[in-house]
Amino acid sequence: MKALLVPVDFSSMTDRVIDHAVSLARALKGGITLLHVVQPPVSTGDFALPVEAVQDAINAGEKAGREKLAGYSRMLREGGLEAEARVVHGAPVLMINEEAKRVKADYIIMGSHGHGKLYDLLVGSTASGVLKDAKCAVLILPPGGRK
Repeated sequence: MKALLVPVDFSSMTDRVIDHAVSLARALKGGITLLHVVQPPVSTGDFALPVEAVQDAINAGEKAGREKLAGYSRMLREGGLEAEARVVHGAPVLMINEEAKRVKADYIIMGSHGHGKLYDLLVGSTASGVLKDAKCAVLILPPGGRK
């Protein structure tokens, strides 16, 4: 059975990414691992938030992520697919590639937000970072989609 890792950030791309993962999983008789990465906030300068506020935000993000992933994985299992959901903490590129190794992923299926070259140069692109370091096939869905 093929292993598909599907990192999601709950953006407008999430449903499209999961739909493509479902199609590929059915075609390959594969299982899906949904992944949400909670990235710790970055504080800069003298205007950092109090530690308690940061921890509350992280906890809220993790709880919301777990609830959403549980709903998606339940939907996948009800549709006859093998599915699991994980929430991890850290830098998205690193965590996605580590999780791909852990599940022995044959494919990583993820979306791109298409911010543009300047944004990617200044901030970086999770999709391009994963693509550079991945040890398996990576399917990156562009923003938008077919009508």
